[in-house]
Amino acid sequence: MTIAEIQEEIVDEFSMFDDWMQRYEYMIELGKSLPLIDDKYKTEDNIIKGCQSKVWVHAELKEDRLVFTADSDAIITKGIIAILIRAFSNQKPQDIIDADTEFIDKIGLKEHLSPTRANGLVSMIKQLKLYAVAYQTQLN
Repeated sequence: MTIAEIQEEIVDEFSMFDDWMQRYEYMIELGKSLPLIDDKYKTEDNIIKGCQSKVWVHAELKEDRLVFTADSDAIITKGIIAILIRAFSNQKPQDIIDADTEFIDKIGLKEHLSPTRANGLVSMIKQLKLYAVAYQTQLN
């Protein structure tokens, strides 16, 4: 699936819920299914700066696709990074760089997060895209 198709699927899933409590519960469930980062990558280098919670992200290139793993010490944050990884993992670096993140607004995530969590969300997206830029540079 393309990034846009996955994002559309996520928007559809979130639209099934009537209120934000159900959406938060769903995000927590998504966090439980997150491909967890290996403990050896839970280092200072892999922590996303700008998050109030600890979020570790690791990326590696498998064939020509970027595969992300992550973890967080907070359940909501874990759900947020799980959504982003679902959208961007197993994709080509250039596709990640080119992808928009409008689906975040479509599900209403930013407006239902505290300002510090919303900043963390922006930092997570930025970090995933930075990984993509780094790996795309290696591919060129």
